[in-house]
Amino acid sequence: MRLLNLAIIVVAMVLASAAAQAASRPHYVGLETCSSCHAAEVEAWKDSHHGWALRLPTPENTLGDFNDAKFEFNGITSRFFTEDGKYFVETDGADGKLQNFEIKYVVGVEPLQQYLVDTGQGRLQALDLAWDTVAKRWYHLYPHEDVSAGNGLHWTGPYKNWQARCAVCHQTDFRKNYSEKDQGYQSTWKDLTVACEACHGPGEAHVAWARDGARFDASAFLDIEASGFSKPSGTTKQAIEEDMCGPCHSRREPLEADSTLPQSRIGDHYNLSTLGNGLYFADGQQHDEVYILGSFLQSKMHEKGVTCSNCHDPHTAKLIFEGNAICTQCHNETGRAEFPTLKKRLYDSPAHTHHKEGSEAAQCVNCHMPERNYMIVDGRRDHLFRVPDPLLSEKAESPDACLSCHDGEKAAWAAEHIARWAPAHVTKAAAYGEAFAKARGNGLDPQTKDQLVAIALDSGQPAIVRATAAREIADQVTPADLAKLGALLSDESDLVRVAGARLQRQTSPSDRAKALAPLLSDPIRSVRLAAALELTTIGDAMPEADRPALAQALEDLRETYAARADFPETQMAIGGLAMTSRDWPAAEAAFQQASTMDPQLAEAWLARARIRAALGDVPGATQILAAARVSNAGNVQIANELAGLLVAQGQDDDAIPLLRQVLAAYPDERDARVTLAAALLRANKLTEARIEIDKLLSVAPTEADVLMLHAFQQLLTGNVVGARDTVRELSERYPGIQLPPQLEALRQMQ
Repeated sequence: MRLLNLAIIVVAMVLASAAAQAASRPHYVGLETCSSCHAAEVEAWKDSHHGWALRLPTPENTLGDFNDAKFEFNGITSRFFTEDGKYFVETDGADGKLQNFEIKYVVGVEPLQQYLVDTGQGRLQALDLAWDTVAKRWYHLYPHEDVSAGNGLHWTGPYKNWQARCAVCHQTDFRKNYSEKDQGYQSTWKDLTVACEACHGPGEAHVAWARDGARFDASAFLDIEASGFSKPSGTTKQAIEEDMCGPCHSRREPLEADSTLPQSRIGDHYNLSTLGNGLYFADGQQHDEVYILGSFLQSKMHEKGVTCSNCHDPHTAKLIFEGNAICTQCHNETGRAEFPTLKKRLYDSPAHTHHKEGSEAAQCVNCHMPERNYMIVDGRRDHLFRVPDPLLSEKAESPDACLSCHDGEKAAWAAEHIARWAPAHVTKAAAYGEAFAKARGNGLDPQTKDQLVAIALDSGQPAIVRATAAREIADQVTPADLAKLGALLSDESDLVRVAGARLQRQTSPSDRAKALAPLLSDPIRSVRLAAALELTTIGDAMPEADRPALAQALEDLRETYAARADFPETQMAIGGLAMTSRDWPAAEAAFQQASTMDPQLAEAWLARARIRAALGDVPGATQILAAARVSNAGNVQIANELAGLLVAQGQDDDAIPLLRQVLAAYPDERDARVTLAAALLRANKLTEARIEIDKLLSVAPTEADVLMLHAFQQLLTGNVVGARDTVRELSERYPGIQLPPQLEALRQMQ
């Protein structure tokens, strides 16, 4: 009997295993299949911005003037024309020469439309020339930047590549299929644009559920809910919609190459950007093009559970109400049961707006969601939803909603009015806004760092703010700080845990291993990868028991980098990872790839040269930096390091103009001036050398290298007595100093 029961258990286990193996993830079925049942939703969707995310260049879809229209920019005249029913542009190619390119796809509908061309090997590139659909004109997207041919920012370069930068958010079930070997693409997708399954997920199981009814076999599919759609990771409406909308409506770093399931947790597929300098103003307002989510995560509305569909229709992508009605659906005299903490009062009246009823100034969004233009003409409203704080904006050097209209007035004037209208109001962003502004303006003094530590640990602050505070501290964290900030590693927010892992970079290998080992099994992938990255340099400090988990996390990190190998910045990361294991050929190959992709990526050239020099190939390092100068003529760091290599090889005449360039940009660069003075002495340019040495003496009259140069200059100009006096001072100040033979001879004459 016992054997029989055991046999039954084994058979059951085998059957269960077979069933599990038979189950599969649902496939995408495409827009046409969805529309057969959901015609009304598709009709509402088809003219939405999602529906226009990518289309073929038909006469109905192509909005720009291709009637032999011309546009001149920086001496290049581009021409837009048609031929045999196809659309073309004649413009500068990668070599700077005019070429004809066929328009393969159109992107967007208003207020602008962009155009994609195939530059070979399946590479779709977005032109920098766009059509203003409101003003009906061609214009350049980057009028104030150097985006000429040969620059990495040229429209043919890696930063304007569709498959690397744009496609996962503009297409459905996009598969990049990039070949690093030939740097080409064989990309595929289910639907050309953002169709139903881009938001709802693959529909195969849902179609089977609708077709089969009671006969629907859910066991045939993995991770689906009752209606056949993929199970969401989130447990609230807000969390589900953030996972669905957030990946495309945010500034973030992808962890893989292809489209991800919209029900998946953001942190498993993306590193969400924090409120970094250049992306956001210090007070949290949008600065660069950050695509909403990072702003919204700071807001009180997010804290109270508001979500995307409270304001936006998912199918038309339009607001569900017009004007102030979109806000007064909640902010009114009766409130809204869904958000019980709302203050019940009349907001849409001059008593609250303090502006004329019906005027632009009385529109809620103009005070609480100020607009900022991106791509020249595309106004995006800030989803921070904050009461204007003119004094904070003044400190953060950010826009102020009041002063954007009341031009000529001062922040104090606006703040005085707001204080009269709402005397008890305190902007929540004031605490972190001021601290971030101080950190970015004057660096981290002890008081500012203490403020940042307090913000990072304040559970009452939004997670994205706390993570930003930790990042602002960065490399200046002390052991005393870490004793407090170690709590971030077990925070409930994965964004905070990622930032906490970064802070451990300053600890010893053994302490880092101990602190970060638990994160290698974190449920969120971005956290595991953050821990792995900080553990790449700890050598044998990782305990034996944790090494398998580290090995797996490092393999996952390498796969993440491989998925983004068409990013120059990823090649830099690949090179950095290879250096931690002293794999010099792999590191050099990655840095070379990065500098080829973006010739202006100075860090890539410098890394290549430093590896060559460290391996003893100084001439090779010199050749690399000489090549780097061709596309980085104004880069001071490249000039400085190249000069150092030339000096080391006795090529002083070649080094001198480079050192002068460095000092023209950075007059206080003492080491460069010392090197220049020495080179001038060796080149027998004694008058010029005296000028540089005098400058050094004026700022560092007692430094050993300066005194030594002075002694040499005196000796070479025949002032032997002066040289002996300088050598005497040098010996008295630095008793054990070793002198070159010429100066040692003077010392012996004392």
